[in-house]
Amino acid sequence: MSESTVPATASVPELAGRARTASRHLALLTRADKDAALLALADAVNAATEQVVAANAEDLQRGREGGMATGLLDRLTLDAARVAAVAQALRDVAALPDPVGEVVRGSTLANGLQIRQVRVPMGVVGMIYEARPNVTVDAAGLGLKSGNAMILRGGSAAASTNRALVDALRASLAEQGLPEDAVQLLEGGHDAVKELMTARGLVDLLIPRGGAGLIQTVVTESTVPVIETGIGNCHVYVDAAADLGKALAITVNSKTHRPSVCNAAESLLVHRGVAAEFLPKALAELAGAGVVLHGDATTVELAPAGIEVLPVSDDDYAAEFHGLEMSVAVVEDVEAALEHVRRFGTGHTEAIVTEDRAAARRWTAEVDAAAVMVNASTRFTDGGEFGFGAEIGISTQKLHARGPMALPELTTTKWVVEGDGQVRA
Repeated sequence: MSESTVPATASVPELAGRARTASRHLALLTRADKDAALLALADAVNAATEQVVAANAEDLQRGREGGMATGLLDRLTLDAARVAAVAQALRDVAALPDPVGEVVRGSTLANGLQIRQVRVPMGVVGMIYEARPNVTVDAAGLGLKSGNAMILRGGSAAASTNRALVDALRASLAEQGLPEDAVQLLEGGHDAVKELMTARGLVDLLIPRGGAGLIQTVVTESTVPVIETGIGNCHVYVDAAADLGKALAITVNSKTHRPSVCNAAESLLVHRGVAAEFLPKALAELAGAGVVLHGDATTVELAPAGIEVLPVSDDDYAAEFHGLEMSVAVVEDVEAALEHVRRFGTGHTEAIVTEDRAAARRWTAEVDAAAVMVNASTRFTDGGEFGFGAEIGISTQKLHARGPMALPELTTTKWVVEGDGQVRA
């Protein structure tokens, strides 16, 4: 595997200049060109499995020695199976429709002018993310398919893995006669990150992906336009009219399926009318799966013998645990559940379990979140699960993009106007 040709000391203006040149080339590629390139990139990632796993082992060792939390270590880990899944995500993107050139709307005016709004690439997109090296490949693939050049700033925890992945991707692009600067890795310390965040005019869009601290820093300190992603204090509300069998399965899956990710449930709300029947079973099953429970007084009272429930605080209700912990509250009704979500939710994913259509309609109408689930696990808020292929993040803001972001969200539009000599009177 070749070494990256981008020096580690390259400045953001240097990287952005090369990325801008590469983006102009990408914008002219046909869908067939891009799909063939993505399939070749997938093969290159697979071929580099041994090097990537070895590099990842270095990162994991540093993480363990530095006391990295179990949930973050899980996000960081790439074994052979996960590398294969990362490569498959590139093939999945190749199979998706190309958004570039799509006509969003259009018409012919009374004066004969033909106007149409067409999807076009953003241009140069920067990503700042933490210990998730799969994001490196997802971002590169989605960027290529949508015609964007990507400047990637991964966290130091995944430094070795990210270098190995980017080296493989760039080598494959070069072998295909495509601009390897379509994918670049920004290295350096805080000053380099600050430079990326303030590269307005050089970088068209910045996407942070990680914990609340990272995201808020990027949002508040950037002069480049930012899409806010991913802080996930997600709730499951078990209504009085819930099918309790469904509710138990949904609760446990939402919390334990992969507790380190942003669409894992962090809070369980239970209607008082079913709390006595539902909570003992739910608490026992959650505790049996290793979940540390923080509950209100009623929850503590209803816990079966041998199941410890710690007293809950507002900090617990507001926490994104990123692991096997969960806050639990008994609420009086759907209104109280909605108020709890308004106070502590982060606008990511909120689920209701109910057989009452009126309660479900109220939940979907009143919850202010990127995704609202009815009788389904919060874990379904995911670009792959929605059929979008790999996602670049889950937007929790309201402008431009909201929810899982895939190919269309990496484009903007331009207006194309065709006439035959018309002038404005």
